[in-house]
Amino acid sequence: MTLSELNKYGPGFQLKVIASLLNNKGFLINISDVISVEYFDNSGHKWLIQNILAYYNKYHTVPTLDYLKMEVKKVENEALRSSIVQQLREALQLENEDLTWVQDEFHNFCVNQQLKQALLTSVDLLKEGEYETIKELINSSLKAGQDKNIGHIYTKDLESRYREDARNPVPTPWEDFNNLFQGGLGKGDFGLIFGNPGGGKSWAMIAMAVHAAKLGYNALYYTLELSEDYVGKRFDACLTGIPFIEVSSKKDKVASALEKLPGEIIVAEFPPGKASISTIEGHIEKVKEFDFNPDIIFIDYVDLLSTKKRTTDRKGEIDDIYTSTKGLAKQLQIPVWSVSQVNRQGAKDDIIEGDKAAGSYDKIMITDVCISLSRKKEDKVQGTGRFHIMKNRYGMDGMSYNAKVDTNTGHFEILDTEVVSCDTEESTGPFTQSERNVLANKFFELNT
Repeated sequence: MTLSELNKYGPGFQLKVIASLLNNKGFLINISDVISVEYFDNSGHKWLIQNILAYYNKYHTVPTLDYLKMEVKKVENEALRSSIVQQLREALQLENEDLTWVQDEFHNFCVNQQLKQALLTSVDLLKEGEYETIKELINSSLKAGQDKNIGHIYTKDLESRYREDARNPVPTPWEDFNNLFQGGLGKGDFGLIFGNPGGGKSWAMIAMAVHAAKLGYNALYYTLELSEDYVGKRFDACLTGIPFIEVSSKKDKVASALEKLPGEIIVAEFPPGKASISTIEGHIEKVKEFDFNPDIIFIDYVDLLSTKKRTTDRKGEIDDIYTSTKGLAKQLQIPVWSVSQVNRQGAKDDIIEGDKAAGSYDKIMITDVCISLSRKKEDKVQGTGRFHIMKNRYGMDGMSYNAKVDTNTGHFEILDTEVVSCDTEESTGPFTQSERNVLANKFFELNT
């Protein structure tokens, strides 16, 4: 049973309603036809609700912070302007632990208010015998607030699809790749790194996780091969640049580096063949209960997860695991990276292409971004390797890059001045190959 007046829920509840309207487009869409400024007592709240609805009615999405800042500057009343800034700041800093309950409760409150108003209006209509009008009024109030989030409305959602935060990509440590992937792996994306055994695939994921944490993101790293402590030491080596075999004797330097790390990393170990995507999903919900909200997930590696699906060959089971992983990324709106092996023939190639995927070629079809890392015996001795862009939904693919690879510290350096070309030996002319790739990628974006 909902309360009869919004002020009975208290100011904290109302702030969480505003926070939800600012951050949850689906909630704003569903509540837009039943919410009223008059439900709120605080003048700052009233102003925020009014401007959020005005922006939504024009652009069909949640307002940007820049928009609200500009509108606040137009408020002449200094006391009101100060109140709005304070309320907005508090709303943006709120924890999201019970926002789902707040949204459901406020939705029910608004719907009840609509029904209440319809019944009060019906009293006068009943005296006049306007039964059809009463029926329409009641039916309309019962339909108010229903789920209206039917998807991306092409003619209305122009603003949404061109927002910089639409994908909210988490960058990789390599600018060449970020340029190709439009910033990195985004919300709901699934990325995969192919490579031969012992080639440094897991180190590449550790490098990406450390880079994300340096940028202030929270990374969740699942290991199905190595122990949590061992992987943790790999993170130490990558973060500090201290070789892995020496990091145990230099804990003080590791501790000093950890104090400066803006983001957080959690490493979770599960037994191979026993854990499933459901296991991963359950663990994600568990860490959220401890106020850890992952921005990016790494799984080392997806092929070792189990599935209830049983087929005549292993390929069908692998495809099911990969489809479920992509579904998890999509459901949580979090980017997921994983690694996979190549077949025996691929382990001998200078550049690993898609036809060398072990187990199932369909892995590549399911992913959004697919990279290979080739490191033959001589590469491991010389500290070299070659990255190849096998698939890229967000731009061009097919490019290959020479790289310096240090598996003692997990440091990878893309040698953009020595880009390997698989298809052509043409001169790069007045541009470097990296510049040509950026220009080609921009051309691809404009044409799509």
